[in-house]
Amino acid sequence: MHEMTAGHLRSAYGGEAMAHMRYLVWGGKAKTDGYPNVARLFLAISHAEHIHAMNHFTELRDEAGAFLVASGGQFGFCATAQNLQGAIGGENFEVAEMYPVYLEAAKLQQEKGPERSFRYALSAERIHAAMFEEARQSVAAEKDIELGPVRVCNVCGHTAEGEIPERCPVCGARAEMFDSFE
Repeated sequence: MHEMTAGHLRSAYGGEAMAHMRYLVWGGKAKTDGYPNVARLFLAISHAEHIHAMNHFTELRDEAGAFLVASGGQFGFCATAQNLQGAIGGENFEVAEMYPVYLEAAKLQQEKGPERSFRYALSAERIHAAMFEEARQSVAAEKDIELGPVRVCNVCGHTAEGEIPERCPVCGARAEMFDSFE
């Protein structure tokens, strides 16, 4: 694997792993703050971030060794509205800056596996940003978000509210490959 793509995978892995844990923590805070649906949303999206981290890590299977990983990380244990704003900022960074660059580099270097992993994550991060924004607006109005079942594809991390699709619109995985957060 080209070093540039491997470095991007390591960085993306670090960022996704931190997002996974951060969203678990912020979900607990949302529950304590009286927003159980926001807590469930954080839990579902945390699961998607875990899938992205696993996909990136798997693509690095031939890159054994210790590496210093530089990844952006959002910190703070604040009120739910502030935590949602932090989540939105992180997701928007991934959508507007990080994943488009990583994806284009993987394409240029003809790294098909990393390209797929970055494409899967980019697709889901767009949805996450929108879902977090809707939750932020509800919390700003001092209400919990109205939220049906949240479904997450265990192959690509695609996240959606509502019914499980027969096939994932991103990776084509069957309905059985989705986890539900109800």
